[in-house]
Amino acid sequence: MSKGIFITATDTDAGKTYISSLIIRALKSEGIDAVGYKPICCGDRNDALEMADASGLSDPSDDQLGLINPVWMKTPAAPHVAAMFENSPIEKEVLLRGYQQQASQHDCIITEGVGGWLVPINGMKFSVAELAKEIGDPVVLVVGNKLGALNHTLLTVEAMRSRGIEPAGLVFNNLIDELDTATITNKGIVEDMCGVEVITDVIRDQQEIESWPFMEILGL
Repeated sequence: MSKGIFITATDTDAGKTYISSLIIRALKSEGIDAVGYKPICCGDRNDALEMADASGLSDPSDDQLGLINPVWMKTPAAPHVAAMFENSPIEKEVLLRGYQQQASQHDCIITEGVGGWLVPINGMKFSVAELAKEIGDPVVLVVGNKLGALNHTLLTVEAMRSRGIEPAGLVFNNLIDELDTATITNKGIVEDMCGVEVITDVIRDQQEIESWPFMEILGL
């Protein structure tokens, strides 16, 4: 089986943490020892706290939160920019070591990237894309379903394929309650145009998600 799934998105605020947390809870409901991993937080640490809660740690200690989120930059910006402001370069080895530490203690790791696919972590030489490739787990792309999602999705899928990564599937996260023409048609059109399956379609504020598409990706 794959050790985990890497979650990326078409943009900031597409719903990575929300979807990642739903996936963790769904897998745990099937008896799978799943845990969240948020390598980098910039600004507040709410994403890591949400993933900790989904992983069964409603009130994590500093050490427990540090395992889920080894790098916390206080500046609310892209990791590379935050690291420059804080004069604290982000080392790839720290992020990978954090993943391996979680992998040694749990059966399944749901890793959430930061921002979109090409967000820089350490200049042009190391981005979210390179982190995902180093970790090596299947990549699921969260699509924030709104006007413009087609372009964002196609560009991201093209960038993934240029690095030799075929998306394991798309998760459509509907960001508004009342869908319009664009949000209604985006799902079917994007599948036809990029050839990647929409494995689930999440309505706004949905509280549960089906586990089977993600268990299939994991080979369970």
